[in-house]
Amino acid sequence: MTSFAPDSIVLNRKLPLWYQVSQSLRASILGRSPRDPLRLPTEEQLAEHYGVSVLTMRQALKELEDEGLISRHRRRGTFIEPDARRGTPVRLLGSVDAIVAQQSGMTARLLDHGTVPVTGELTEYFPDLAQVAAYHRLRSDEQTGEPTNHARNHVRPELAERIDPEDLARWPMTKVLRDVVRADISRITDTVEARLADPETARLLQVPLLSPILHYTGVTYDTAGRVLDLAVIHYRGDRFSFTVTLDAT
Repeated sequence: MTSFAPDSIVLNRKLPLWYQVSQSLRASILGRSPRDPLRLPTEEQLAEHYGVSVLTMRQALKELEDEGLISRHRRRGTFIEPDARRGTPVRLLGSVDAIVAQQSGMTARLLDHGTVPVTGELTEYFPDLAQVAAYHRLRSDEQTGEPTNHARNHVRPELAERIDPEDLARWPMTKVLRDVVRADISRITDTVEARLADPETARLLQVPLLSPILHYTGVTYDTAGRVLDLAVIHYRGDRFSFTVTLDAT
């Protein structure tokens, strides 16, 4: 039987190693494909994979066992629980003005922009395109200059032709699409998840590796149901909270 293959990570020596390893394994387990095998490699193999001691590996596995994600059987090995699945993320539907207000109030620096091929996850959003325009920005607090989030936008090429990159340093992409490009925006669907900072996010937001962040995905549709813009934003977990107000009437 083929063993489950966990992702690799760069360990931060300022955080407990067992915690970082357990969180990496947890993300691999919850994000696995249904076709992936349920059996984990041995403790020794996992310890070598992550570059930690067997004792540290056992502590990480115990954390996952206590959480109910894995089960350990003497002489048989360690197995992922079949019911271990990623929880359904919270999805928000709101007005375009609400989205613009949410994204405003910060200075933005355009890190890079260009075209990228539509491959992998992008094909779900742009099945009719071979490539899209990509923009990567870093937003900072206007008063302190402290980085607060970094955003990647993927936009249909015909809309990108009418986008001035300088406008993205002043306004959110949603405002540029609506008020400058005059795009036919019908709705925006938001998804917010709790994640751990990867090396790029940790560097850009000046936070420790694997520290908590908010992972935001915003999908902008036109009236025909086509995706105009896919926004992926990583917010610092120590600077943002997530509040939902529901009207029960």
